[in-house]
Amino acid sequence: MVTLKDLAKELNVSVSTVSKALNNSYEISEETIAKVKDLAKKYNYKPNKAALSLKKSKTKTIGVIIPNILNPFFARSLHSIEEEASKHDYSIITCISNESIKKEKKSIELLTDGSVDGFLISVSEETQTTNEIAHLKEVIDSNIPMVMYDRFVKSIDCDKVIIDDYKAVFDATNYLISEGRKKIVLLDSLTGLNVGKLRVEGYNQAILESKLYDQKPIVFEISNDAEVDNNVEKIISQNKNIDAIIAIDNTLGVVALNIAKKENKKIPEDISIIGFSGKNIIVFTNPKLTTISQHTEEIGKRALELLINRIEKKDESQLKTVIIDTNLVHRQTTKYK
Repeated sequence: MVTLKDLAKELNVSVSTVSKALNNSYEISEETIAKVKDLAKKYNYKPNKAALSLKKSKTKTIGVIIPNILNPFFARSLHSIEEEASKHDYSIITCISNESIKKEKKSIELLTDGSVDGFLISVSEETQTTNEIAHLKEVIDSNIPMVMYDRFVKSIDCDKVIIDDYKAVFDATNYLISEGRKKIVLLDSLTGLNVGKLRVEGYNQAILESKLYDQKPIVFEISNDAEVDNNVEKIISQNKNIDAIIAIDNTLGVVALNIAKKENKKIPEDISIIGFSGKNIIVFTNPKLTTISQHTEEIGKRALELLINRIEKKDESQLKTVIIDTNLVHRQTTKYK
């Protein structure tokens, strides 16, 4: 059976344009309306009555698309989203893109048939690195409410719930400078992602602005693969005078801590280490890792609430970018003053 997506693909226009043309919208030119209707007639297109019914009556279901279920941040945020959705009598359908733009597109195609009332999405790495965002614009063009959280695309006009990644690492770097550290390095495993770029910028700027620190910024890019332990070990063993590390994802800090102990460094006397979030793995570290807390559960909760308010038209104000505060949680791998 021919669908709106099939007609849109053949005409090289958006699904929204085809839908509006079939309904004689004033937004669509007469020429385009004629082309769409001719093609619909050619293929004997019939509207999906079930989908139309769902759209009119609401499904009380939200589509959630995340890039990686094994990442503790996304697992915890998903738990928070599901828990909050239940309080509002909503269900969720979860799709995992596995950092693939192709899977992200398929997930959106699967759910834009009337199955959900809106989307919560944290975009894939491939979407960000290629900046291929037509599938996201199509959701907006179809007037389906969408909220991006954590990973976002700046040029997409939708609500967003994020943290101030720049300030989080800027403040953490300044704290290490205040400890009197002389060689602070940053381990970056998020190359290509906007959150990673902002965290690196925060570190760089804190170093460059400081009058108490005379070294240049040192950023090591770490590929997040099976060689991560070897890569971190090489950095620490070959740079004996490193006395502070900031790791900008939720497992790299643990790796750095373990390698530093293996190199017989006293923590935090010889070296301070700051990780990023990772509440679920801190209990297994010894000494306990100091981290930048993202307040993951709050991010999921606020994103869900914002989306429901849009779906139910409780909030018809201008689009919002909600910034969740972070804080440095001192444990045993920094000198708490």
